Amino acid sequence: MSKILIVEDETKIARVLQLELQYEGYEVGHAEDGRKGLEMAQGGDWDLILLDIMLPELSGLEVLRRVRQTNTTVPVILLTARDAVPDRVSGLDQGANDYVTKPFAIEELLARIRNLLRITTKITSAESDQYLTVDDLQMNPRSREVTRAGNSIELTPKEFELLHYLVEHKGEVRTREDIISDVWGYDFVGDTNIVDVYIRYLRQKIEKGFPTKIIHTLRGVGYLIKDSDGNES
Repeated sequence: MSKILIVEDETKIARVLQLELQYEGYEVGHAEDGRKGLEMAQGGDWDLILLDIMLPELSGLEVLRRVRQTNTTVPVILLTARDAVPDRVSGLDQGANDYVTKPFAIEELLARIRNLLRITTKITSAESDQYLTVDDLQMNPRSREVTRAGNSIELTPKEFELLHYLVEHKGEVRTREDIISDVWGYDFVGDTNIVDVYIRYLRQKIEKGFPTKIIHTLRGVGYLIKDSDGNES
């Protein structure tokens, strides 16, 4: 049974979420403000956190920042009434795995929860010493450590999930639709360019300053990751 922490100060929303998640078989905890949410997040063994951005005591982004200082693996979905791009980007940069804009359909939220739990379980079930490699890049799924030519590379949770997916499918072309379905787990209708955005983020971190590139674009098709001794560009 997966354990989910809800950090939400709106009583009606929190109650609906609690009932729906319990009905789906999850064990649920609830905090009504940011300070209590941080305390529960740091003191419990949670499988996922639903975190409102606008909270009393401490903001959701501050809670997220402090949680990520000690826990880089627990998946976090932000709940936000603000749909502005800077707000979403700020949350993802702070270490959120996903976000949902209020008002939201409970079915969509449940789908996102299932997807994140699936991805996290798959990644953390790897052997602790099992490294995935592409060229001179190494990643450890359990510890989420990524290095290239011995240099440590810091990735956000979503960047790590995307890189892990591409490395798992090394040498295979993955379409934007494949990536959206398997990494994001729901339908970004008309918004598959989010894949291009995250590919650009990854390239900045794992290719800039290195002599060879390992992420390749097939125009009009998608992306693949491979060792640098291939012929595609």
